[in-house]
Amino acid sequence: MELHKTKGIVLKTVKYGETSLIATLYTELFGVQSYMVNGVRISSRKGPGKANMFQPAAILDLVVYHNEMRQLQRIREFQWEVIYRHIFFDVLKNAVALFMVELLQKCIRQPEPNPDLFYFIEDAFLHLDASEGRVLANFPLFFILHLAGFFGFRIQDVYSEKNAILDLREGQFVDEPPPHGQALEGALSYHTAQLLRVQRPEELQELALNQETRRTLLQAYQAFYALHVPDFGEMKTLPVLQTVLS
Repeated sequence: MELHKTKGIVLKTVKYGETSLIATLYTELFGVQSYMVNGVRISSRKGPGKANMFQPAAILDLVVYHNEMRQLQRIREFQWEVIYRHIFFDVLKNAVALFMVELLQKCIRQPEPNPDLFYFIEDAFLHLDASEGRVLANFPLFFILHLAGFFGFRIQDVYSEKNAILDLREGQFVDEPPPHGQALEGALSYHTAQLLRVQRPEELQELALNQETRRTLLQAYQAFYALHVPDFGEMKTLPVLQTVLS
């Protein structure tokens, strides 16, 4: 098997045997992949094992063996690509990060490389780590709306006074309520249009949303994903995030 150097974002780990892990990562070169990581749960005189490097949302530099015929790959070398200042220690930022990770797990199921998606996710975690105030509070809304574009169901931003109702099933703004009832109106539709127009996370500072509005929008966007992603279900991290945000 050939060796490849790639970056990877940790999505999930499962303990394997006494000392090892099976880690699922979204990689720059190969998309989502599962790796056997041997011996990282062993502590020695030199210090604790390296299992903490495989926390969800960690961004790692990897040297990996890759064989397209195998479902489980192997890692030869790994080290931090980024050492977060806050995500692993700040309760709110960690809750947002875990929400983002679960959303990715539910959407990314096939091992197809998509570098643009990788860089979007990487950039999002870096901005989350540095965010404060309104930017942090609005960040889950920004991420969930803009992520949809990579999977082909981004909401089309044609909001206007005439087209002021968001049809969640069709993913577009329309001029009258749809018969199926899965829609956002009034301030909720307007705020969604504002969020869609945000190009950089720093711009979230300008959106003065209250807790109840954020809560309602997150529930609506979860429903929007459930309409477009097969077997999406409900997000386990959403109630936790909403509690922490309140």
